[in-house]
Amino acid sequence: MIKKIIVIITLFVSVASFAQKNNASAYSFFGIGDKNNTNTVEQVSMGGIGVSLQDQFRLNLSNPASLSSLNFTTYTLAIENKNIWAKDSQDKQQGASTYLSYLAIGIPLGENAGMSFGLLPNTSVGYSLVASSYDSSDELTEVSLYNGEGGTNKVFLGFGLQLFKGFSVGVQGNYIFGKIENNITNQLKDISLATKYETLSRVKGFGINTGFQYKAKLSEKLNLHLGGNFELENEIDTDDEEYIYSLSIASGEIPRDTLLSNTGTGIIKSPLKTSLGIGIGQDNKWFAGIDYSYQDALDIDANIYNNVSKVAYDDYSKIAIGGFYTPKFTSITSYWERVTYRAGVKFEKTGLMVNSSGNGNDFTAIDDFGISFGVGLPVSNQLSNLNVGFEFGKRGEIDKGLVQENYINFRLSFSLNDKWFKKREIF
Repeated sequence: MIKKIIVIITLFVSVASFAQKNNASAYSFFGIGDKNNTNTVEQVSMGGIGVSLQDQFRLNLSNPASLSSLNFTTYTLAIENKNIWAKDSQDKQQGASTYLSYLAIGIPLGENAGMSFGLLPNTSVGYSLVASSYDSSDELTEVSLYNGEGGTNKVFLGFGLQLFKGFSVGVQGNYIFGKIENNITNQLKDISLATKYETLSRVKGFGINTGFQYKAKLSEKLNLHLGGNFELENEIDTDDEEYIYSLSIASGEIPRDTLLSNTGTGIIKSPLKTSLGIGIGQDNKWFAGIDYSYQDALDIDANIYNNVSKVAYDDYSKIAIGGFYTPKFTSITSYWERVTYRAGVKFEKTGLMVNSSGNGNDFTAIDDFGISFGVGLPVSNQLSNLNVGFEFGKRGEIDKGLVQENYINFRLSFSLNDKWFKKREIF
């Protein structure tokens, strides 16, 4: 067991020290970046459901109460490949990124309790855009380069406990940290020096979420699942730096004169987020469920982000519908009968509002729609799995000078199970 712990600690150190560029979306420019999906590959392949789902073999990152149902030590890691085709009324661009999307471990604590800990991206920033201006004779007069990278990560520790038969509760603590860099470089025709605007934010904060799950038999084989997860209100602190300086691009972006140098602090307030789920199913056979999430608008009190007049925040909501089917979990004659098939759909109001003109209050909501499916392939034995998932979707729209993003996401995860703690048997 000690060897296993050493391997896992090594993996955590490696991941924590490896900076990833894990986004290619223009919308990651706003705030502290795109909010990453915090569900497992198995869950995302079902539209993102999981608030009410219990599983004795796999981790559920949507609700810490599910940890009480773990029967095996479970360690899982995943990679994700994002592909985006963005277009507006005049142009089309394509971007892609691949990154490690989570690393987590779940450990049963007796028959009715469990714990988990892990690391995953929380938000991500990653874009590189070019804007050009031409005069009446179609001659280039101005070029602006927009670049951003970084984001925030989340380290979490969760516990789940079954209070009485069928009813479990859980709590999870989260530490959020990261660094975000944005810059705009502007070069005018016949001007030797360009101008660069650069911002740097260091982000840190704590958060807590609690949850419950209830499982009741409707018949000998059919179960009813209910669940709720509540991300409590929290504040994230930002330490910000802001610069404007001239530079010579021809000499390798060497800074010349500093025109502005500011430092400051800010707070990003995240209101209570409520997620509720309901589902029905048969153990290790099939499950169908629906989740609904809601959160009031973010409150950003930070000068470096309030300077952007083209963005505002509205209430967030999401509906996810999905499920899985396993033909015969215990089959010894057919491998494909032990394969788990998953599918789902999501309808998400991201809460992001964008005004492309930057004038007035003509803000447009950036909504997200996605369809997903995937399979869980047994590895070595029927308890460990290789999970493959695909997601197709659309975010934003072309109207009002905005950007529409069509995306295809590919996800791959390993969910490995083992018995770390075994009772000694005397023969």
